[in-house]
Amino acid sequence: MAAERLVVIGGDAAGMSAASQARRLKGPDEMGIVAFERGHFTSYSACGIPYWVGGDVEQRDDLIARTPEEHRARAIDLRMRTEVTEIDVAGQRVRALDRETGGTYWAGFDKLVIATGARPVRPALPGMDAAGVHGVQTLDDGQALLDSLDRAPGRRAVVVGAGYIGVEMAEALLKHGFEVTVLNRGEQPMATLDPDMGRLVHDAMDGLGITTVNRAGVSKIITAADGRVTAVATEEGTYPADVVVLGIGVEPETTLARAAGLPVGPHGGLLTDLSMRVVGHDNIWAGGDCVEVLDLVAGRTRHIALGTHANKHGQIIGSNAGGGYGTFPGVVGTAVSKVCDLEIARTGLREKDARAVGLRFVTATIESTGRAGYYPGAQPMTVKMLAEYRTGRLLGVQIVGRDGAAKRVDIAAVALTAGMTVEQMTALDLGYAPPFSPVWDPILVAARKTVQAVRAAGV
Repeated sequence: MAAERLVVIGGDAAGMSAASQARRLKGPDEMGIVAFERGHFTSYSACGIPYWVGGDVEQRDDLIARTPEEHRARAIDLRMRTEVTEIDVAGQRVRALDRETGGTYWAGFDKLVIATGARPVRPALPGMDAAGVHGVQTLDDGQALLDSLDRAPGRRAVVVGAGYIGVEMAEALLKHGFEVTVLNRGEQPMATLDPDMGRLVHDAMDGLGITTVNRAGVSKIITAADGRVTAVATEEGTYPADVVVLGIGVEPETTLARAAGLPVGPHGGLLTDLSMRVVGHDNIWAGGDCVEVLDLVAGRTRHIALGTHANKHGQIIGSNAGGGYGTFPGVVGTAVSKVCDLEIARTGLREKDARAVGLRFVTATIESTGRAGYYPGAQPMTVKMLAEYRTGRLLGVQIVGRDGAAKRVDIAAVALTAGMTVEQMTALDLGYAPPFSPVWDPILVAARKTVQAVRAAGV
């Protein structure tokens, strides 16, 4: 009996985690595994690119978890610089393009994994393809940016977008000695936070010497005669630039899937069931940045591009494709970032998210410190908490601060997953010692204040 064939499209986190897990469950005599990757690298941390560009990570290869050779040593037929250009669902085959030779061929599959990731948002504006304008989605992108920084005729940088990538790249450029301006079309930086918490990020960025311009929609990139960027224009003004970094965000890369007639959701990502199978297709799975996931708090699907989810998806897909069993129940929307020493965290719903799904809520915001106030090095921390009106069910938490602020959001992420109320949270037995926390942890202080808000609103 011939071995069944698993084909994987995409050689990063979700795709190669799926291939590796399937191989653990089935040997080469039972399952042949072919993986296609159009780029030069596999199994790397895209999230680490800003820290490599900024010099915190010394070498590009430090971001690579497993090389193509290591995958091949595990009996995975990994074909690099090979792009899948078509999926024939009915014929159970994919068309592959060798990007080195230009040759094409068909490869059949019994089972298929789609892990095509996400693509940076790149508005169709004049000058967006000019020399000196960079996205930062892949290791190739990171290397191109570093090379551009070395060739830049001056030391002025403009970052378009003030989300996670935008603020992280602003820090990286600052470390290279650039004068950095961030153009943000929103009310405040970090639209993943409510504006009142985003204001804290704005103030901190100003304090670091980063100029942040809000409500600044980019209209075009201005170039010199040689085609290189010289400035970024908005309706309100023009900002000189020797290099431009796009940090506008990403969207699911589902071009292949759409063309094949596979189902996508309202955010453009592939729709899957709990086992990560593409809805309506028993032999096709999808995971990573190209899918939508269930938001356990809002009860709706959303698109979240994070390596943590992608690796989990891959493990589950590989288990199911390899004859095992696994499910991915959903997410609560936890994410952390930093700009220099300012830590930024959120989980659950923002105010506008709660309104969008018809939830009534109360909020509370507290100021505290990451350590006991008398302990050396104690730094301020702001915690904002949302809870459902009357029931007190926790809906979301946002944290901006220093000195270990970001990872405190994990307490809230667990509470959200467990469906806890803020009153239940006040009794959590959290670790305490003066070097690590005040006697009342900031999360507990916020929970207590939110309990009071719930009671007051219910009167």
